[in-house]
Amino acid sequence: MSSLPFWNKKPCTYTMGSGTSTQHHFAFQNAEKAFRAATLIQRWYRRYAARLEMRRHCTWRIFQSIEYAGQQDQVKLHDFFSYLVDHFTPSSNHERDFLNHMFTEKTFPQDAEMEKLSDYESIEVPDSYTGPRLSFPLLPDHATALVEAFRLKQQLHARYVLNLLHETRKHLVQLPNINRVSTCYSEEVTVCGDLHGQLDDLIFIFYKNGLPSPEKAYVFNGDFVDRGKDSVEILMVLFAFMLVYPKEFHLNRGNHEDYMVNLRYGFTKEVMHKYKIHGKKILKILQDVFCWLPLATLIDEKVLILHGGVSDMTDLELLAKLDRHKIVSTLRRKTRKEHGKPATTQEKATPPSCAGRPTPWFLPQSRSLPASPLRLGSRGAPCAGRSSSIPCSGPADAEDLARRVRRSGDLELDRGRQQAGFPGSRAQGEPLLVTPEADSDADEPPEPTPEEWKQVVDILWSDPMAQEGCKANTVRGGGCYFGPNVTEQLLQKYNLQFLIRSHECKPEGYEFCHSRKVLTIFSASNYYEVGSNRGAYVKLGPALTPYIVQYQANKATHMLTMRQRISRVEESALRSLREKLFAHSSHLLGEFKKHDADKTGFISLSDWAEAVESVLRLGLPWRMLRPQLVSSSMDNTLEYKSWLEGLAKEQLSHENIQSSLLETLYRNRSNLETIFRIIDSDHSGFISLDEFRQIWKLFSSHMNIDITDDCICDLARSIDFNKDGHIDINEFLEAFRLVEQSCTEGDASDCPQATNTNDSGCSKPSTP
Repeated sequence: MSSLPFWNKKPCTYTMGSGTSTQHHFAFQNAEKAFRAATLIQRWYRRYAARLEMRRHCTWRIFQSIEYAGQQDQVKLHDFFSYLVDHFTPSSNHERDFLNHMFTEKTFPQDAEMEKLSDYESIEVPDSYTGPRLSFPLLPDHATALVEAFRLKQQLHARYVLNLLHETRKHLVQLPNINRVSTCYSEEVTVCGDLHGQLDDLIFIFYKNGLPSPEKAYVFNGDFVDRGKDSVEILMVLFAFMLVYPKEFHLNRGNHEDYMVNLRYGFTKEVMHKYKIHGKKILKILQDVFCWLPLATLIDEKVLILHGGVSDMTDLELLAKLDRHKIVSTLRRKTRKEHGKPATTQEKATPPSCAGRPTPWFLPQSRSLPASPLRLGSRGAPCAGRSSSIPCSGPADAEDLARRVRRSGDLELDRGRQQAGFPGSRAQGEPLLVTPEADSDADEPPEPTPEEWKQVVDILWSDPMAQEGCKANTVRGGGCYFGPNVTEQLLQKYNLQFLIRSHECKPEGYEFCHSRKVLTIFSASNYYEVGSNRGAYVKLGPALTPYIVQYQANKATHMLTMRQRISRVEESALRSLREKLFAHSSHLLGEFKKHDADKTGFISLSDWAEAVESVLRLGLPWRMLRPQLVSSSMDNTLEYKSWLEGLAKEQLSHENIQSSLLETLYRNRSNLETIFRIIDSDHSGFISLDEFRQIWKLFSSHMNIDITDDCICDLARSIDFNKDGHIDINEFLEAFRLVEQSCTEGDASDCPQATNTNDSGCSKPSTP
């Protein structure tokens, strides 16, 4: 038989019916052309779709790399402050009180303090207020009305916010660390992932899936706040429904339910903007409320829901019994030296190990600091064990530890005697032989142990990986990467079917991994840019079979074609990447010169890609991104100075600032704003001159700079441009520009901060 296709065979001819045979011949020819056309169209579409998918994948990697680099900066910045505080010995009670106020986490506010903060009854609601009103106990109509009011862009009055937070805290305190949910009592359980302040996504979920009810249970898996502009409204809605349906509505804590993270990613700023008068109270109560959020949820004892993931050390039994309220911020444990304890001779004699120029006070990039959240102990020895971004301290002094234990035991025994009606161990009027700060320490419950700390950090910060094993999550700077074997080990140990986690944005809103034993759910659609990703939630019935629903909350995305969406998102990603490149122009120039040994001003494109990655360390496919970032050349070389000038022109078109200053601002503005909010511990929006004096003394101690109090005061007054006795964020940034300008105008190696020196040896920022 012939192997030719039937349409290539010659048509048969007959003596009769030749007209019919001719028609068949033309039909075969047309069919052949149609098949060829279909094949060409299919090939073209597949190539087109592959190119779009490649562009989408590159765009996604850009967004994620920049996002995770920001998280690393946050951890490094906190480590920078931790290092300063751990190696700074206060010289007076005033300095000690200042450091306590600024850096020591108020881990355990007393009930009396919380009652004072929750004094909502003294706040009057004016008759002109047209927003939603709440009365307690809340009813379903109250929560529904709250959703509708927020949809109409109305704002809840501070009185009702404080009242709602007060009731929420009372409810959360009674909950276990791991909630139990059963599908026997509800038709289904809906699990939602990160919302990040995007109210439209929450409203869309309720519209599409239905409002919470006894028949429709919900679990929201953390990261309710930050980045989006409606974090306050999301919290109010979630807390209201939790109070209305305490058995059907559950919340897990995420890594962004953390007051230190909120300083950088926008929630603190949002609260103070919306509630200028009562914002401080609201933030303080929220800090406590976040500490009381449960850590995980179990559905039918078979499906474990937690925000980040697990590690090879995850112990659900330990997680279930630890005091979660002790974990105020997952960025660091309180490992400071005891106040007032003088540094040892060895510590005093060892200067910061900065190479060359000391690290500027505004940058968390000291070479003497750990590059990851793993911090050195008080003796400078690295912590042993698996690297999982868990700060740990060195061994405590035995005598000091014994003294603290005896002190705490005596105080507790004395309190117990007094409560029982017996006289205390001290005679009446006898002074207590402990310092005031020691007494306050004794009033607090014990701090979390390193093991407890590891458990919480790992479940809030970890991500799954395809490889076997468990390793430190160096991309985020916190938690770990866990492989399929770690997942399987945990599932077998606790007789579970699969895990549901969030924490990572996914293009489709969800993703299965580890043989469908781990499901990632992310509910904030258009997270990076309009059209960048879908949102999703998962519904579980009695059979515990996941049913996933995807959506786009922004209607504009439905009007765009696939190519338009990808182009729009790609343009936004490349713009962010160019800003990142511009922010490191000086470092890039130095790296380019290393590859230009002959000083021709040109480097190869492969050297360009290598140099860019060595500076930014984003792990991006630079050769693939080169056509969008570098103009093509005939000889595959790049005139790198012209290319850097082109980056500067793009940014300078929007800013009337000299290029070098703008570059530094782009690179450090987020860190500077975070530093400002840390110093501004009362969230007033201002730094007092005294606060500035104390923090500058801390920085100068780290940089080993000898500067007197008078010089610091002169510096603070020169920064206070409007002479109102306070420094606001704009003055803070402006002062930074002046300091950086004075450094760039002089010899960089001799200019760790401002270089204008008066007769007394004091450094001041130069005038423009």
